[in-house]
Amino acid sequence: MLGFALLILFFSGFLEFPSVSSSIPSVSSSIPSAKDSLLYSKSSPDPFRDLLGAFKKWDAQVGCSQFREKHKGLMKNGSSSSLQEDDGVCSELKMSHVSVLVKGWTWIPDNLDNLYSCRCDLSCLWTKSSVLNDKPDALLFETTTPPVQRRNGDPLRVYMDLEAGRKRSGFEDIFISYHAKDDVQSTYAGALFHNNRNYHLSSYKHNDTLVYWSSSRCLAQRNQLAKSLLRLLPYHSFGKCLNNVGGLDMALTLYPECVKDDNSGPKWWDHLHCAMSHYKFVLAIEKHCDRELRDGEIILCP
Repeated sequence: MLGFALLILFFSGFLEFPSVSSSIPSVSSSIPSAKDSLLYSKSSPDPFRDLLGAFKKWDAQVGCSQFREKHKGLMKNGSSSSLQEDDGVCSELKMSHVSVLVKGWTWIPDNLDNLYSCRCDLSCLWTKSSVLNDKPDALLFETTTPPVQRRNGDPLRVYMDLEAGRKRSGFEDIFISYHAKDDVQSTYAGALFHNNRNYHLSSYKHNDTLVYWSSSRCLAQRNQLAKSLLRLLPYHSFGKCLNNVGGLDMALTLYPECVKDDNSGPKWWDHLHCAMSHYKFVLAIEKHCDRELRDGEIILCP
């Protein structure tokens, strides 16, 4: 018994137990003063408890209505990039905001996500995020097949195919392509869509090697046409077809200034424009014959 008491006294020298009075806060200390309340209201943010309420507050301050007011009339006198005639009347629009959710894509970059100002004071949300756009007006599919059926009240199905030999999916409500007879006409994707590429332009051009070519889909007809032309000219071919530069991915070895990102591996598409800018001529041969297609490539039609 004596040994047990000594053991308790030994440990009490190292451990400090709070007293009953100190463990219970006083009423006066728990009530902030007027000065403390003023300081708290100025320095502390609003407590985040309601996600929907936070979105509504943000939308009221910097959302679509504020965006439309800021960019009011921006596109009233602007020209459209489409070749189609704009015969619409702004007064006929039944919506002031349209949201598009990109559901399927191959080359559409993520950094196109944004809130845009369109003609007739229309604001347009374009995004791949179903969180930002949980109630879209339209679903966009680029070279991926839309749903077979659309129920009443579901978003419109928009299908886009800008490649030569375009084809409708058969399940879209709106078809986007390069032909003037399509529902919405769009020219072939250039820097507007491919805004994640290196567009550095070389300050000099080769005098000994005149032609740049890069193709890795070696179709027989295209290869034969390339051979008949390139045998007459000095050229560099960087793709799989008729490669004469010592293998693939040699462009960045020859032109290191064309590296897009030092921290990521090279991709075949991110340095094309920079590499070809070192040559006086660029050969580009389309794989289909379509007189309506305008994409900068050679199209030979009988």
